[in-house]
Amino acid sequence: METMWLLCVAAAVLAWGFLWVWDSSERMKSREQGGRLGAESRTLLVIAHPDDEAMFFAPTVLGLARLRHWVYLLCFSAGNYYNQGETRKKELLQSCDVLGIPLSSVMIIDNRDFPDDPGMQWDTEHVARLLLQHIEVNGINVVVTFDAGGVSGHSNHIALYAAVRALHSEGKLPKGCSVLTLQSVNVLRKYISLLDLPLSLLHTQDVLFVLNSKEVAQAKKAMSCHRSQLLWFRRLYIIFSRYMRINSLSFL
Repeated sequence: METMWLLCVAAAVLAWGFLWVWDSSERMKSREQGGRLGAESRTLLVIAHPDDEAMFFAPTVLGLARLRHWVYLLCFSAGNYYNQGETRKKELLQSCDVLGIPLSSVMIIDNRDFPDDPGMQWDTEHVARLLLQHIEVNGINVVVTFDAGGVSGHSNHIALYAAVRALHSEGKLPKGCSVLTLQSVNVLRKYISLLDLPLSLLHTQDVLFVLNSKEVAQAKKAMSCHRSQLLWFRRLYIIFSRYMRINSLSFL
């Protein structure tokens, strides 16, 4: 009897969650039409390594596609930590193709100043300078990147946030250019997949993207392009991580 009661409660919570997603999407459309995350914007996704776009940001990329955003991608390293840089650059382009990001809109910075190394601190001013150039050249309206926690705590991820934060706080971004950061969550929430949906709904401040089953398959296909990275624990990540299905983002 108790088990049946718990199942009923769980079903009610999930149903409530999905209804709230629908309602949130309607409210988000109104907000977008208000101009801050408008349809057909030029959005720049800023990542540190090849595979970040699929491992962490797939729901955002596919959600922006629904809104008819033109998505650009700027990757600040070739992911050469294990001397696989050339392979990983090719994998990134394959993944972007799956996610619908035009290859002409993808730039990979392969520069020794930005090594793929969690033990190295990237220079904030250097990152900010290159990032601002890319924003201005491409007429970017929205910048998407990691938050202060970097999702995984990787120092390269956090360096991107620091650079974007500096540009934003110093008023150097072009007029009308907004910044969205991907919300980091604790380890438990990170690996409970769609079960995190109610909490995501409660804690999302600005934008929430939730993938449908077809889009989840697309996200997994994009991640599978990164063959050099598909070790056993990353295969488990694909199955259990909320970031393959849900992205919560906040404006700076």
